Amino acid sequence: MTDNVNHPAHYKLPGGGETIDFIDAACGEGAEYYYQGNILKYVCRYREKGGAESLKKARWYLDRLIGMQEIKEMGLRDGK
Repeated sequence: MTDNVNHPAHYKLPGGGETIDFIDAACGEGAEYYYQGNILKYVCRYREKGGAESLKKARWYLDRLIGMQEIKEMGLRDGK
């Protein structure tokens, strides 16, 4: 069964990995803005397109954004 939220088949790269891996590598910390944009997109459209699946996609990006922020905060606490 295809997982359209966590690992959509259409985002898999031929050499392995997924498009999000490339975005993270290319954007570095700037990827947080990409995540924010996708969170807004999926929350704003869920009633018209995607329903619960769109909300799950928004949550997926929110979880990544939270993880990125937690890493930043840990670095600040550790004096890095």
